[in-house]
Amino acid sequence: MLRLTWVQPEDLIGHELRQAAQDGREPSAVAARWRAAGGPEAPLTAGASPRPASPYLRLLATDLLDELADLPSALADDEPTDLARITSLCPDWPVATGGRAAHPACLEAAWLGRAVGCLLGKPVEKLPLTAIRDLARATGNWPLTGYFTARGVPGELLARHPWNRRSAATSLAENIDGMPEDDDLNYPLLNLLVLQRHGRAFTTTDVARVWLDELPAGRTFTAERVAYRNLLSGLEPPLTARRHNPFREWIGALIRADVHGWTNPGDPAAAAGQAHRDATLTHTANGVYAAMFTAAVIATAATGDHDVHACLRTGLTVVPPRSRLARAVRRAVRLARDHTDFDTVVDLLHDTYAATHHWVHAVPNTALIAAALTHADGDFTGSVRRAVSGGWDTDSNGATAGSVAALLAGSPRALPERWTAPLKNRLATSVGDFHGAGFDTLARLTHLEATRP
Repeated sequence: MLRLTWVQPEDLIGHELRQAAQDGREPSAVAARWRAAGGPEAPLTAGASPRPASPYLRLLATDLLDELADLPSALADDEPTDLARITSLCPDWPVATGGRAAHPACLEAAWLGRAVGCLLGKPVEKLPLTAIRDLARATGNWPLTGYFTARGVPGELLARHPWNRRSAATSLAENIDGMPEDDDLNYPLLNLLVLQRHGRAFTTTDVARVWLDELPAGRTFTAERVAYRNLLSGLEPPLTARRHNPFREWIGALIRADVHGWTNPGDPAAAAGQAHRDATLTHTANGVYAAMFTAAVIATAATGDHDVHACLRTGLTVVPPRSRLARAVRRAVRLARDHTDFDTVVDLLHDTYAATHHWVHAVPNTALIAAALTHADGDFTGSVRRAVSGGWDTDSNGATAGSVAALLAGSPRALPERWTAPLKNRLATSVGDFHGAGFDTLARLTHLEATRP
């Protein structure tokens, strides 16, 4: 029987109960009704439970999702989604500083860096932190100095902690042959199409149209899949982000943000505005802030005039300062400055978030990215290996850290060949006509959008 992931009401309700507790609602009465009826917890790693629920439980889950959506939030005033309200809460909202458009070589480095970080994290996505460390140490690759390999890993360790099933065949060192398809690269490609077709004044509805035209439904996950379903059900943005979508503060909008930063060098406010219009198709509040933060960081880095610490500070200027995401990022940066051993930083972050947040949630993952970039002082290898070694959404975190650090490096030649050579300047994707495209080509196309009036 087909168990479609990320959309079954009986699987969504457990995630929504956790989300409600995080965003200032009181879900205990609803949780008690669900558990008294025999409702299961949310699946830990998969998008669907192994067996379908009874018709009664499915109907109950649907009703309870509606009840949870109506509960008031104690955090609503500090964590709005509307852009005007966000800007009103940000006392240091940035002004455009100008600056030249990023050179195509810088953009090629950024595309490459995104791919390298993603590829490094792909085989260990979903694995617990201890497994990532044990698998790397088993091959003498800790701290990470190259891609993961199965060569030399004891069989009993692989039996306990198998590689990510979808990725192992294309992302271990011994079988990398170009950049395999991944949503962390598909979404920047989609946003490149959005800009090509609709320009900088694109709307959230324009993003939805491009998705329906170019993005196979089976290539969407979590919040994006729920929003896609909501579009097909006749809902329009921003309701697409809210209707039965417990993943609306997860990392999906963050991984779409790079192109908005790349095409707005020196204008983090414009980059954040574009990211907001993109993100609100699928996300709310901290899920949107994560995308805005990332876009502003990258727009600042794209001028070539700032170090990584200034970029991160600028990113925080577009995030409501009392939000959970702002607090998490500020704490992560402090931890990275206070501890010389990055494993200690990671352990402290996991102590704070692992028990309460899903491994794809935007708050802990954005904090980890900021910590990795800070601790590595923006160095490319140091940034990607720290981001991936920190666990959680390893490929997404590696991709974003790699994009920022490579942009700061300024040129593909500044990136170690051991990372870039296996990519063979070739990208696999199901998006548009980009399959087989080189990163140099993608850089030229991005530069065209960055310089288009």
